[in-house]
Amino acid sequence: MSPSPLRPATSGVHLRDLTTRIRADVGSADASDLVVTGVTLDSRAVLPGDLYAALPGFNVHGARFVADAVAAGAVAVLTDAAGLAEVGAQPEVTVPVVVAQDPRGVLGDVAAQVYGHPSDSLTMLGVTGTNGKTTTAYLVESALRAHGQRTGLIGTVETRIGDERIESVRTTPEATDLHALLGLMRDRGIDACIMEVSSHALELHRVDGVVYDVALFTNLSQDHLDFHASMDDYFGAKASLFTPQRSRSAVVCVDDAWGRRLAAEATVPTTTLATTAEGSPDVDWGVEEGDGGAFTLRERTTDRALGLVSHLPGHFNVANTALAALALLRIGLAPAEVEAAMSVAPDVPGRMEVVAPGGAEGPRCVVDFAHTPDAVDAALAALRASTPGRLIAVLGAGGDRDRGKRPAMGAAAARQADVVVVTDDNPRSEDPAEIRSAVVAGARAEVRAGSAQATEIIDGGTRSSAIAEAIALAVVGTGEDRPVDTVVVLGKGHEKGQEIHGVKHPFDDRDAVRAALAAVTSSGVTS
Repeated sequence: MSPSPLRPATSGVHLRDLTTRIRADVGSADASDLVVTGVTLDSRAVLPGDLYAALPGFNVHGARFVADAVAAGAVAVLTDAAGLAEVGAQPEVTVPVVVAQDPRGVLGDVAAQVYGHPSDSLTMLGVTGTNGKTTTAYLVESALRAHGQRTGLIGTVETRIGDERIESVRTTPEATDLHALLGLMRDRGIDACIMEVSSHALELHRVDGVVYDVALFTNLSQDHLDFHASMDDYFGAKASLFTPQRSRSAVVCVDDAWGRRLAAEATVPTTTLATTAEGSPDVDWGVEEGDGGAFTLRERTTDRALGLVSHLPGHFNVANTALAALALLRIGLAPAEVEAAMSVAPDVPGRMEVVAPGGAEGPRCVVDFAHTPDAVDAALAALRASTPGRLIAVLGAGGDRDRGKRPAMGAAAARQADVVVVTDDNPRSEDPAEIRSAVVAGARAEVRAGSAQATEIIDGGTRSSAIAEAIALAVVGTGEDRPVDTVVVLGKGHEKGQEIHGVKHPFDDRDAVRAALAAVTSSGVTS
C-alpha cells in the first residue's frame, strides 16, 4: 500500500520549531531552517522532505535503516541515544539527527505539528474496551452518516475516508500514519472521525496529539496479557484515555466492575450507562428491553427517553447501541435526531454476520470476531436464543498471544453450544496442535464439571476442514421435519488471511462457509 495517497499536502514546518516543541537538540547548527513536510517511522514509506523516526523495535532498531531513509529523501532523523550511536557508524548519513530520550513518546506531538493538528478540525470519537469496539464504532459512524455528516472511521477492519475504504493493518495506526490520515480527512471535508483505540495504542503513544471529544468504554475482560503484565495494567492503559490529556468527555458502560471503577476514576465529565441489574444504582442512563431488539434508553434523573432498536442480535449489542446513542447526544444531536439516525441498520463486517440464513436446505451460518472468553460466551448466548435446533460452534485461539485465555475460550464454548469444533485460528509461530489442545482441554473440563451444554467436543484440525465438518454435521438430517441448526464460526470475523509459521495465507471464514455449504449441497446431503 503506497503511503502517498494517505497523506495530506503540507507546506511543512521548520525543524527548529519541532525541536523546540519537544525540547530536543539538532545535531548540526546549520539545520535550523530545514523544512520538514512529512514524518514516518517506516523507512520503506519515506517520501522526499520527511523526518524519519528511527525507533527501537522489538527485534531491530530503526536506526539501522537510516541510510535507506535518507536515500529515499528523508531530510532529518529523530532517534534516541542508541540510535545516534548506530547512525554514527553510517558515515554516508549527513542529515541532521535529532536525539530525544523517548522518541516514541514525542512522535505523536511531532506528527500533529507537521500535519497541522488536523484532529482539532474534526469531531473525534474514540472507542476502547475488550469487546465491542468495532461494532460500536460502526454504529456511531453509520448513524452520523444517516444524519448527513461526512464521516471517517479508523479501526480493526478498515479505514474509511468518506466513501474510500482502505484495509487496516492494525486496530489503531502508528502516530505518524494516524495524523496523516486525519489530515487527509480534514482536507477532504470530513466532519467527524470515529476510531477504535486499543490498549496497545495507548501504551505505545499511537494516539498522542489527539484529544477526543468523546471517549467510549465498552467493557473489560481477559485479553492481551501477553503484552500487559496484569489485568490492572491492562485497565490502566484503557483508563488513560479518560483523562484531560486524551479526551474532553466520556461515556462509560458500567455493566462490569471495571466499568464501574473507570467511572469512579475518570477525570473528564462522564456519562454512565447500565444495561444490567449489576450496574450502579446511581447510573445516568439505563436500558429497558422490549421485543425484537427494540429497547428504551432512559435517563434516570429526567424524563428523557430514546426509543431505539439493536439491529444485531444479543444483549451485548444492546449495550453497544446504547453507547453509540449516548455518544451522539454528547456531541450535540437532539434525542429525536439520535433515534432517526440510529434507525438505519449498520453494516458491520464479521460481527454477527449472517452468511447463510438457514432453512430446509441447510443450517444458518454466522461468522463473528469473538476471540475472548467473554465474547465467545456472549456471541453463543445470543445465537442460542434464536436457534431452534442445535448450536454448533467452530473456534480456535491465536498463537503468540495470551495463552491463559485458551482453556477459558473452550469452556465458554462448551457452556453454550451443543457441538464444539476446535480448530486453528492464526497459529503464527506456534504449533497449531498445541493451541488446539489447550482449547479442547478447557471445553472437556467444562463438560466433565457438568455445567456445560456441549455434548460433543471435536478437534477439527485445519480451519477449512473444521468448518466443513461443522456444516456437514448440521446439514445431515436438516429438513422440514426438524429444527434448523446454527453453525457459528468464531475468532477471525472480517479477516482475510491466516498466519501460519510467519506466512499469511489467503483465508476468509465467509468464503470457507460458502464453499462448505456448496460442497454439501452438491453432494445431495440436504435432508
